[in-house]
Amino acid sequence: MNRPHPSLLIGSIEPYSGKTGVILGLGRQLQAQGLTLAYGKPLGTCFNGGSEEADIAFIGQTLNLASERIRSPLLLLDEPSIRRRLGGEDERDYLQALRQSLETLTADLVLLEGPGNLWEGSLFGLSFLSLAKSLALPILLVARYHSPLVVDALLKARQELGDCLAGVVINDIPPERREEVETLVKPFLEKSGIAVLGLLPQDRLLQSVSVRELAHQLQAQVLCRGDRLDLMVEGLTIGAMNVNSALEYFRQGENKAVVTGGDRTDLQLAALETSTSCLILTGHMPPQPLIISRAEDLEIPILSVDLDTLTTVEIVDRAFGAVRLQETVKVDCIQNLMAKHFDLLRLLTYLGLGDRR
Repeated sequence: MNRPHPSLLIGSIEPYSGKTGVILGLGRQLQAQGLTLAYGKPLGTCFNGGSEEADIAFIGQTLNLASERIRSPLLLLDEPSIRRRLGGEDERDYLQALRQSLETLTADLVLLEGPGNLWEGSLFGLSFLSLAKSLALPILLVARYHSPLVVDALLKARQELGDCLAGVVINDIPPERREEVETLVKPFLEKSGIAVLGLLPQDRLLQSVSVRELAHQLQAQVLCRGDRLDLMVEGLTIGAMNVNSALEYFRQGENKAVVTGGDRTDLQLAALETSTSCLILTGHMPPQPLIISRAEDLEIPILSVDLDTLTTVEIVDRAFGAVRLQETVKVDCIQNLMAKHFDLLRLLTYLGLGDRR
């Protein structure tokens, strides 16, 4: 079946693999080649307290896309939608709706953000397999590198998607695993008929979360330095020991958030004297004035939460587990990584667009 429009479907084999970052980095590279772009996301899957509309608007703004070159999801994959489909209330042909939506776009290439894995959206005919078989869309898969076992998942994807698989990007490769990816994983995948278009190294900045996002997730009160909420947090430290042990402990982490009780003035002072991006005080207890004064001088925000330490840590951990890209500094970082480590010419050749430089 002919493709409805020059399009590239970008997805992943598991959620939070970095496909949005790849879209942004690739989009900028394609625009530098003189290509006009459009963006769409057939299936909405934003479940972690984020806004689907905000994410799409961010991509459109970052790539400077006019509103007529952006397509919002045809539906949100949530429980009410699933119930309507199962109950026969929703019999819409979503594949046909997607085809019609793509046909109204005017661009050299449409970047479509796919589901978080190969089967998500099957109930509505919008899974990777459905799109590959019915619309013949070329697919770029993003896989986060955990171990060489990623090969298993990619071989399965190749078996399912066939020639629709344009290639893969292996993302978030730890420095100590770089050699095995280059000398073992990549050659094996290429020999198996899977084009490895990018090997993106792990970057601490991309795994970080802004103080603003933590404040939002925690529903925290900002006690000081509300002008510094764009500071990035790279790790979490819990302050619950004696002050002598705490100072040495705090020095081991950089750009960290420190969670401690609002009554632990000694630990709060120790944290402020190390590389700390914010203090998170539990129990909704106000700190001593000297803590506020010192934090103001050091430009370190203090957040106060009406939660216990365990609950606070769980929420912060979830925020790190579902890192989003809505900070300019992260976008710049992923664009630099893509420029250095992604084979754009090979993708353009596959798509029949050639090298526009």
